[in-house]
Amino acid sequence: MDDTTESGVNKERLENQIDKQPDVPRFLADLIALNSSKLTEADARLLEVLMSDPVRAAMENGKEVSSRAGVHPASAVRLARRLGFAGYPEFRTFLQNNLVDTGTGDFENPAARMAARLIRAEEGKLLSTILDSEIAALQQVRTSVSDTDIRAFSEVLRDARRIFVLGRSHAAALSSLIALRLRRSGYDATDLSSQLHILPEMLSILTDKDVVWLLSFRSPSPVIVDIRGAAALKGAKTLILSDVNGARIDPPGDFHISVSRGGVGQSQSLVVPMTIANAIILDLASIDEGKSLSALDRFKAFRASLPPRLSR
Repeated sequence: MDDTTESGVNKERLENQIDKQPDVPRFLADLIALNSSKLTEADARLLEVLMSDPVRAAMENGKEVSSRAGVHPASAVRLARRLGFAGYPEFRTFLQNNLVDTGTGDFENPAARMAARLIRAEEGKLLSTILDSEIAALQQVRTSVSDTDIRAFSEVLRDARRIFVLGRSHAAALSSLIALRLRRSGYDATDLSSQLHILPEMLSILTDKDVVWLLSFRSPSPVIVDIRGAAALKGAKTLILSDVNGARIDPPGDFHISVSRGGVGQSQSLVVPMTIANAIILDLASIDEGKSLSALDRFKAFRASLPPRLSR
């Protein structure tokens, strides 16, 4: 492919491509606009590939991008130099850094979130990178969540007639675990995440003696917002455990713990909220006058009496 300059045709074509791809990162669109007069037909084809999937492009080398664009492998290097970089590796680093730095809430799509984490990981040190991420996220909990916050949750749970727990997406796994642990501790706890098909029936029995514990991560699910509204109408107390992005719930909960699960490109797993939930349930056992401990002993004895098929 000849890299002859066709700037007028390329500029219009690239502008149309940007218009067709509303998710093209602003930094990439600005870079194209700044250098449009230098671009060739091969450059245009490469940039179309980059704009169609910026996340994938940030993970690939010049040869792979050129292959997808159907141009000579050296074309990616020439494009990078026309855009002001020493070579394609430097251009790819620019793409990676900008994708990570401009990601909103660690990106809004799963592929981008995973790509950001891979970008952060050094070659051959993926596990170490994830561990460092989790440790850093847990360390900041020391200064952002207090024992007073934990006690506020555990006191409300202790005094509740019934407890309803709900999390969506990945938080549904934590919702199920919390409800399971509360039931084993002698509390009437229901995981609403597994009861969505009868949600109106479940919400209709709420009273001012009940508690709704909501888990909200990344952005509040419409279901989470609606259930918070229903709890408010029924007078039930609401506990909310969220990350920073999932905190925007109206009306606000009666008690709310909001904590970062890590920055952009970090793992943002359930380790942080699970640790907080464990602390709340442990604190509950310390203030409920032996209710949790007695219930756990009874459950252990009952399970031991069951046939092996039922006790697993």
